[in-house]
Amino acid sequence: MRFTVSSTALSSKLTALSRVINAKNSLPILADFVFDIENNTLRLTASDSENVMTTELPLTESDGNARFAIGNKDLLEGVKGFSEQPITFDINQETNIAKISYQNGMFSMPIESADDYPQSQSVSDSAAVISLPSNILADNLGRTLFATAQDELRPVMNGVYFDLTPECLAIVASDGHKLVRNKVLSIHSEQPASFILPKKPATLLRNMLQKEGGDVVIRFDDRNAEITFDEGVIICRLIEGRYPNYNSVIPQNNPNILTVDRLTLLSALRRVQPFANDSSNLIRFRVEGSTLQLNAEDFDFSKTATEQMNCEYNGQPISIGFKGSSFIDILNNFDCQEVTIQLADPSRAGLVLPSEQPEGQDVLMLMMPMLIND
Repeated sequence: MRFTVSSTALSSKLTALSRVINAKNSLPILADFVFDIENNTLRLTASDSENVMTTELPLTESDGNARFAIGNKDLLEGVKGFSEQPITFDINQETNIAKISYQNGMFSMPIESADDYPQSQSVSDSAAVISLPSNILADNLGRTLFATAQDELRPVMNGVYFDLTPECLAIVASDGHKLVRNKVLSIHSEQPASFILPKKPATLLRNMLQKEGGDVVIRFDDRNAEITFDEGVIICRLIEGRYPNYNSVIPQNNPNILTVDRLTLLSALRRVQPFANDSSNLIRFRVEGSTLQLNAEDFDFSKTATEQMNCEYNGQPISIGFKGSSFIDILNNFDCQEVTIQLADPSRAGLVLPSEQPEGQDVLMLMMPMLIND
């Protein structure tokens, strides 16, 4: 059996699929890609047993149908770096050999029967459904993923929480020290539903989504989700458990309002942070009048740093401590010119918001303060 496919299209799809495959697999065949050729279309599949990604691409030509598995690493290396050209696969399922030829050469590889490849878990017929534009989901995942935890004791914190309510769809992540809540106001349902998407499939999805793509359809039940988008389908096992009440930790009245240029603050934090104590990474924010002052110190190594910048501030003078690296992460995940920081007192969480919200959305990030000694 023979088929021909575009080199750049194949390489792009295989590179995306390879991110699903683990370095070590419970079943040897999970180190393979599955090729399924039918009706002049190539369907590619990769899995780590909990996450399955499938994508399709058209074939230039094909003389039949076939289904087989082939090792991911050698194939990826073999097709990497080609200029655009046709690649032809000659599949001999009696000798279990695939010969791959291209403009200036060829290589051959063993293939395996795809019958031993694990089947993906299906989503029940009673599954809930969320549909939203791919660009909105990509932006929200991009803003949210950095705040997920790596906590073996609280696995529910290790994913992105989708909370569908009569008011909106909230997309949330938190590691207990920082929290991100995105509200998509155009998506809502009279029947509340929620699920926790693990970080790995959320990252795979974020990397695959196109800014100009169509809608993403998410079907989910208590155990699994099926996510369909322009580039393919991801089926994954969800994190089971109850997500904490994230709204209860968001302060409703932080009266001290600070507005500052995002990139100016980001640059200053990057300069000051190396002088903070390595273990605490504490940066002191001192705001008074129209001046924001950042202070870092590490007395163990006789290091200190101070930087001031102009800001707009409406409130009482305040001095509050934040973890420098986390605040840098927060600022990196906005794309606005200015941010508004809402503060109450040195013991209460600070809120960071874009000066202008994205259309139809409400974005909020929260930072827990650190104890400072005056």
